Amino acid sequence: MQRKINSILVFGLGKVGSLMAFMLHETGFEVTGADMQIREDYPFAVKTLDVSSSEALKKNMHGFDAVISCLPYSFNISVASIASQLGIHYFDLTEDVPTTKAIIEMSHSSSAVMAPQCGLAPGFIAIVGASLANRLDKIRNIKLRVGALPSNPTGLLSYAFNWSPEGVVNEYLNDCEVIEGGQHKWVSPLEWLEKIVIDGIELEAFTTSGGLGTMCETYAGVVENLDYKTMRYPGHAQLMNFYFHELLMREDRLKAGEILVNAKPPVSDDVVYVHASAEGWKFGNLVREEFVNAYRPVEIGGRRWRAISWTTAASACAVIELVSNGTLSDKGFIKQEEIALDKFLLTHNGRLYSGLPHGGKL
Repeated sequence: MQRKINSILVFGLGKVGSLMAFMLHETGFEVTGADMQIREDYPFAVKTLDVSSSEALKKNMHGFDAVISCLPYSFNISVASIASQLGIHYFDLTEDVPTTKAIIEMSHSSSAVMAPQCGLAPGFIAIVGASLANRLDKIRNIKLRVGALPSNPTGLLSYAFNWSPEGVVNEYLNDCEVIEGGQHKWVSPLEWLEKIVIDGIELEAFTTSGGLGTMCETYAGVVENLDYKTMRYPGHAQLMNFYFHELLMREDRLKAGEILVNAKPPVSDDVVYVHASAEGWKFGNLVREEFVNAYRPVEIGGRRWRAISWTTAASACAVIELVSNGTLSDKGFIKQEEIALDKFLLTHNGRLYSGLPHGGKL
């Protein structure tokens, strides 16, 4: 089958961006990576680019079939706007709700795909949640939980910042979209605390912003309760509430992130927990469908990659594959929950989620 996407420009060659570019290169796409500084050698073409310049962005995006933004979310609207103008397929990993809404608005007049939120959460977790819900005749609850954590935590916070500090701070401070009792609502983050046990490991889960993507819109009038929570080791939520609200660190988000990363830098041995469930009725019986897994670092291309990096990158790469091979539409906004899990897991990159090798290697 002829591909609808051949050439791809990847903005941002950080932890996830460089891995995405490599995985797409290994999948057979013609990849070019772009960043303000090129710090290492890559098996694909690279260019140095000032992403803060709209003119530079527009000039360098010409001629590509697709663009992926692995930049901080504050750059995404600019990149998406230019992609829409040029008729280039656009993908990103953002969990920021206002950014996503702006890109959805652009999609109404775009001749290409506009697909934000293609990472882990939002992204893969919505694909899983919808897959579980689709097994039911009538849905009562959809509960989605994701935790990216150090495998061997230390200290009271029991955390390490393997992900963007700006993104984590936003998730902890922005209001959270839910459906409760059939009503669409916005609730506070770091609330609705619950206990979850996975493989004997006790975790806590609490509300955070952005993880549901567009699911509240999709399931309005269909489900009684729908929510997303982040999982952490016990005690984390109480300490973060103290930090942000009693110490007033919410008033300076940039400084709050800097302090946290300085105190809890990234670790190489991490784990990503995914716990999704859907409750409802099937053939007249009340049932609960579950998807529970723990993902750990894997070797890709002779290098060991953190769990949070490969789960995020593999999800976005799989979506790009599905657009390219014609499984998904090649125009307009793509909702993650409309992507079939079985087709996702059959892609070259999505099969990593099944424990199957990428390019013959793990």
